[in-house]
Amino acid sequence: MHKPSMKSMVAVLLVLGAAAAVSAQKRSTAWMELPRKDAEKLLNESPWAHTQIDTDISEMFYSPTKGGTSSPGRPTAPTGSTSDQQSVNNNRADRGAVNQAVSIKYRICFLSARPIRQAFAKMVLSSQHQADDKLVSRLQDFVDRDFSPYIVVALHIEANDQRFSGPIMQAINSANTGSLKNKTYLEREDGKRLFLVSYIAPIEDGLGAKFIFPRSENGQFFLTTKNDSVRFVAEFSDSFKLDMRFKVSDMMFDDKLEY
Repeated sequence: MHKPSMKSMVAVLLVLGAAAAVSAQKRSTAWMELPRKDAEKLLNESPWAHTQIDTDISEMFYSPTKGGTSSPGRPTAPTGSTSDQQSVNNNRADRGAVNQAVSIKYRICFLSARPIRQAFAKMVLSSQHQADDKLVSRLQDFVDRDFSPYIVVALHIEANDQRFSGPIMQAINSANTGSLKNKTYLEREDGKRLFLVSYIAPIEDGLGAKFIFPRSENGQFFLTTKNDSVRFVAEFSDSFKLDMRFKVSDMMFDDKLEY
């Protein structure tokens, strides 16, 4: 996980502070005792965070960039369409062959859920050699923020080869609210959709991109304990779409629904 600097942390607190004020609820410092491995699990695979993994296996197999038979001792490339193989060859010529499966991980989490903010704060704190009172105070403010007007979903990208994640990051960085608002939504099991109201491209804070939705419509909360599931969908292009489902009944924390 990217290690945010003090300056970066201030930036994200200001960004998120525009959407919510500090809560008047009792401040809890229990997050500081959270084991790092538990914080990592909360951020990667938990009721509030799931990871979508896209894997391209075409790079696993050797194929010459020009026509001909394989070299002695090298396996022959799998049989496939000429156009598909040509695409692989063109990509290899442009960026070089890696000869292994290439995976991109999309970590999708509810940043507005308190357990996620606690886990993020713990990861930042554990990355410091010595706890700084100002940093701890800002992290505590981040944990205690009142997100009651909004639902915020965060997207963080990891790839085992940065050459392959480049086009994805370009799409994420160049997107804006206007280009995403009609193709990005939260959907309940009954088909009711809640559309995006604001998109914040990644900044140097370790949180990734942020998708902001209203928490309620016409005075009614979009999600309650009566709901079974919620699906997050974000379509950046015809070839790049995120689609992840969360089980609402599992999103309980301190005897209340957190999302």
